[in-house]
Order: sequence, then structure tokens, then C-alpha cells
Amino acid sequence: MATCWQGLWAYRFYLIVFFLPIFLLPLPILILTKEAYCAYTIILMAFLWCTEALPLAITAFLPTVMFPMMGIMGASVVSTEYLKDSNMLFIGGMLVALAVEHWNLHKRIALRVLLTIGVRPSLLILGFMVVTAFLSMWISNTATTAMMVPIAHAVLDQLHETPTGTDAEEGRNNPAFELQEPSPQKEETKLDEKDNKQDGPAHPVPSESRAQRNEEQLRFTQGMSLCVCYSASIGGIATLTGTTTNLVLQGQVNSIFPQNGNVVNFASWFFFAFPTMVILLLLSWVWLQFLFLGFNFRKSCGLGDQMRKQERAAFEVIRREHKRLGPMTFAEKAVTILFVLLVVLWFTREPGFFTGWGNLAFSDENGNSMPSDGTVAILIGVILFIVPSKIPGLTQEPGKPGKLKAPPALLNWTIVKEKMPWNIVLLLGGGFALAKGSEESGLSKWLGDKLTPLESVPPPAIALILCLLIATFTECTSNVATTTIFLPILASMSQAICIHPLYVMLPCTLSSSLAFMLPVATPPNAIAFSFGGLKVKDMARAGFMLNIIGVLVITLAINTWSIPMFDLHRFPSWAQSNTTGFCGVSQANVTTPSP
Repeated sequence: MATCWQGLWAYRFYLIVFFLPIFLLPLPILILTKEAYCAYTIILMAFLWCTEALPLAITAFLPTVMFPMMGIMGASVVSTEYLKDSNMLFIGGMLVALAVEHWNLHKRIALRVLLTIGVRPSLLILGFMVVTAFLSMWISNTATTAMMVPIAHAVLDQLHETPTGTDAEEGRNNPAFELQEPSPQKEETKLDEKDNKQDGPAHPVPSESRAQRNEEQLRFTQGMSLCVCYSASIGGIATLTGTTTNLVLQGQVNSIFPQNGNVVNFASWFFFAFPTMVILLLLSWVWLQFLFLGFNFRKSCGLGDQMRKQERAAFEVIRREHKRLGPMTFAEKAVTILFVLLVVLWFTREPGFFTGWGNLAFSDENGNSMPSDGTVAILIGVILFIVPSKIPGLTQEPGKPGKLKAPPALLNWTIVKEKMPWNIVLLLGGGFALAKGSEESGLSKWLGDKLTPLESVPPPAIALILCLLIATFTECTSNVATTTIFLPILASMSQAICIHPLYVMLPCTLSSSLAFMLPVATPPNAIAFSFGGLKVKDMARAGFMLNIIGVLVITLAINTWSIPMFDLHRFPSWAQSNTTGFCGVSQANVTTPSP
């Protein structure tokens, strides 16, 4: 019997892929409407995304097969949904992020900030959280975590293992900092330790004090690991390109409401989400400080001679690694300039509160900017393939005297081919195709009609409940899949009950990044968990409260500064054009219950 269950478990993905479509067949067979056909496709893809029986990107291809065969949309129409402006923004942003990673600019920024903040326990946690969150705003959460966790553990080794001031002055070698690279000094260090042991026994330490110290060190290590992975997820919400779910929202809004006037762009998103990120990051630091360090000021601030010696050793590790990077190269300076230029162009293209360069120089007949954020990102991405990585000049090729060659560009296709997450591009396209199919089949209107009873519920209560639902759901499935499934439904609901679509879509998009409780919830969690020292219950205990804090902060944001920014107190005309009824301004007030 046990062997039978083991066999079923081993073949579970094959069984899901084979039997799930058959199990759902009564829906399109008994209800012969386009709405039912589209619902069948969405439910099938939702289960496949949740179980990951097929790769997420492969599941995203299903609309190209299902919609034409069910008569919902033509194949050419479906295919155009897979490479929209949001996809181009993602590709361009990733090209810049890959260049930053390739030339180690992110590591230089991280080490420089840590040297500035210092290595006292509470400030060290804050420093790692600030650095990780900032880097995660621009490069992938996974890459940021993969770089910062080894650095954190290298610093922790010095804080926990340095008994004297000698090592503090010299700095001990730590292989974690080199990401498992071999070190020629490792054997010498072991021999020195062995000689020191033979010279004489160390001073005896009471067992109770040693056990207490080990427990404190373990808790500090757990706090450091969690602070890195949590701040990577938190930092990603601050910019439109920081995490894929933000781009899913932009693409869904543009697809479902094509007349929205580019309401969600880089500048508008940043001014809404950045304060939210800062508040959530600081509250997360306070919670982790309380949970893993307590409020012992003397210990948290690193007072005491022994702590100062250990701090000097940890500081020396960071300083040595920063020194090893050497002075900034021409390539790093060039990438920095292009990165700053990209951010400036994003902010000034169409800011809303003054005439941007897009409206001024490249406007259409209505005065709107024709270039988009994706246009700017692709432009800078192309320039990365043109600018040389060294000061222009001819150098001799090593081993081939007399043969001259030009320096390589800042970015090349080999790097892009290996590191670009093309699966996310396809996943985004699948979500846009689903949203378009829901609109074309009439499923969106049908859902809206069924959700009209929610009109009697106060909008703030609706937003809070939806945030809790999304935050729970995203612990068990991909955050991109979560937003892809829920956002079209939320758009239909907002039209049915006459509230601004962004009033529910914005907070739910942010809530999908609150994956803090489980190692499998998001790649940064898995990376931190893989370094050891953490149990699932430790992450669940810390993450549960962070989920609650995150939902409350997002609720605060959507009911305060986001209302004047996006004009959330009234139902917009661009959303009303897709509905059959009429929503008055008084019905769309998000601060009072609807009549």
C-alpha cells in the first residue's frame, strides 16, 4: 500500500495534468457560452499555476490554444498580448539590472553603505535591510538576496567567533564572502588555530554562559537571515520594475481600461509605493529587533569591550572586501551614469505635476507622451550594448602579439541569454491574454453583475479583506500567478460596485509581495532558509506578524496619500466606458459606505 501511495506521489504532476482538464469538463459542456469557456480556461490555468504541475511559463501559453479553439479570440489577437509595453519595460529594466550585477556595482554600493552605518547589532540589521531594500528596487529580489546573505553570514562569523583584538586588526578570512571560492589562507588559519590550542588551554567558560551566548548568537543569525530576505521582498514594491507583480498591474490596467491615460507609470507608482515601503521597512526592523534581539540597549548597541573587539573584526571584513573591489572602473562609472540617467528619464517623462519631456517633445494630438517607460528602458538597454567597458582605444589580444582588439561592451548577449528570466516575460503575456479574453468573452461583465451585493459593504472593509486574502494566498503560490488571477476579477468587481478600480487593485498588488511565512513562498525566503540556522516555525512566527503589519500599512496608504494622487474618491470615466450602467460620483466615494 505504501508503495502505491509513493508511486502516485511520484507521478502526481502527470496525474494532475491529465485528470484536471477532464474533471473541469462539465463546465464548458453543460454551459455552452463563451463566458463558461473562458472560465474553464482560467480555472484550469489557476490550478496549474498553484500546483506548478507544468512550468509557469508553459501554462501561460494555454490561451494561445484555448481561446482560438473556443471561439473567444483569434490567434493573432491573442498572440499580440504576449509582448506589450509592460513586457518591454520589464526587459529593458532587466538589461540595466544585469549590467549592474555584471560589473559588481551592487556589491560596491552594499559594502559602502555598511561601512557608513557600522556593525553594531541593531544598526547592522537596519543597515542590511536598507541596503537590500534599495538594491531590490532596481535589480531582482533573488539576485539581491543571493548576494547579501553570504555577506551577512561573513560579518556574523566575525561578531561571534573573534575572541581577541588581534583578529580584529587583521580581519579573519571567511569563505562565505567569496561565495564558496577556495582561499589559499584557509589551511594556514587552521594551522594557527591548532598551534594556539597546543600553546595552552583557553580560559574556561561557564557552561550556562556559553549556552546563553550560543542561544543569543543563534537568534541574531536568524534575525540577520530573515531581515535580508524580508527586505528584498519589501524593497521590490517601491518601484514599478522592482518586482514583476507591479508590472502585471500596469499591464492589466492598460489592457482592461485602455483609455486610462497612463495612470500607472513609474513616477506615479514611486510616489505611492515608496513611502509605503519605507514605513513597512522600519516597522519590520522594529519587529525583528524585538523578536530576535529584544530591547536590551546595551547589547543591541554593542556596548562593552568584548563587543567592540568583535565589531572591529566584523568591520574589518567589510572594509577588506570593499578594498578588494579596488577603485571604480570605467565600466562601473559608465553603468552608474546610465542607471542615473534612466531613473531621471523615468521620473521626468510624464510626472503629472509639471510638463514632462515626453509631453513636450514627443506628444500625440491629445498632448499625451508617445514614448512610455518601456521606451526609455529599452533605449538605455541598447546603449549598454554600444558603450565600451574600457576607455576607447586599441589593445593587444593576450597571447597573440601584434593582433589588436577593441574592448568589449558594457553588456553582451551571452550574459543576457544566460541570466534574463524569459519565463517571466511569457508569464506576463499569459496574464494579459487572460484579461483580454475575460473582456472579449463577457466573463468580466458576468462577474461584475454577480458581485453587485458587495455595494453595501464599506470600501475600506473590502480593501482590507482582499489584502488579507491575497497575502494568505501568495504564501502558497507564485505572487505573479496570484496577481494575474485576481486582478481581472477585482477590476470587474470595482466596476460593479462603482469604486475606483485602483482602490482595490493597488493594495492587492502590494499584498502579493507579503510572502514572509514559508521558505517556498518566494525565492528570497528559500535562499535565506538554505543557509541554515532557521526552522520553518521561526520563519512562520516572524512572517505572520509581518503579514499583519504589511496589510495594515498598505491599508493606511490606500486610504490616505493615494486618494489625492490617483483621485480615488470618484469613479473615473475611463473605467465607466467599459460598463453598461452609470456610476455617479456619490456612489464612488471610498471613504464612506455606499448607500
